[in-house]
Amino acid sequence: MPNIYFFLFELIVYILFALCFHHAFKHGISNLLKLAFGILFGVMLELATIRQLNAYEYGRFLLMVLDVPLCIGVAWSCIIYASMEFSDASSLPYFLRPVLDGLLALNIDLALDAVAIRFGFWDWGQGLRTQYFGVPFANFWAWFWVVFSFSLGYRLLARNTNWVGLWLSAPLAFLVGLAGVLGTNAVIVFVVPTSIRPIVIFITLVAALLVLSKRPKFYLRPVHPIAFWVPFLFHIYILIAGMISGAIFDPVILFVVGLLMLAISYYLHGRTAQKLFSFSK
Repeated sequence: MPNIYFFLFELIVYILFALCFHHAFKHGISNLLKLAFGILFGVMLELATIRQLNAYEYGRFLLMVLDVPLCIGVAWSCIIYASMEFSDASSLPYFLRPVLDGLLALNIDLALDAVAIRFGFWDWGQGLRTQYFGVPFANFWAWFWVVFSFSLGYRLLARNTNWVGLWLSAPLAFLVGLAGVLGTNAVIVFVVPTSIRPIVIFITLVAALLVLSKRPKFYLRPVHPIAFWVPFLFHIYILIAGMISGAIFDPVILFVVGLLMLAISYYLHGRTAQKLFSFSK
């Protein structure tokens, strides 16, 4: 019998993919290609990273691509797709939006990763007490650069209204994304000394957060609910499954972080949430 936590995680990811696909189908081939190449990117970056660093391994999900669960690649695509939908409606300069995309992804991972390893979704081989409750600090560096690199690569050509922007933005995002991920992995693991690695990661993420000091305005155009549903369902799943299993209370700070990340996500996507959950006329 499949592990219920694995099964529900996969189910949620594929539901989110169906929502993203529906949106992409209605908004043209460039969006469909972004979603498709996002999946390819997600699977390939995991396969490449496992072989490059040999730092973690996945548990057995229902659908696997070699040693990587298909749902992980799909999840990466959905997170990138939803983040870009949100950031493209902001006042941030065009080429600063990938920074916001990376930060939006981190909002999910800070709640997800430490609980996921307690479910056995993946294993860092370092126990449950080292660094961030069993998750290497470098993982958060990687999450930021994964989403930033793909988003930046896509935006290099996406503003072109001719066939170049239409057909080549997604393949370029795939190539730039892989190069960005493998390059930043190599820097943090093989170049930066272990003793100062947490400092470098901290400074990088603080520098990214400084983008928000520009006080960007959001919702300059209508934002599709997919930008809300992707982070919301990940957060709700982790909180509910974590409470039922008890994993999110080991230690209890994980529960606090989960609530905080959900609150931040709701703050960012509150306008969409209010429309979705409003029963008044």
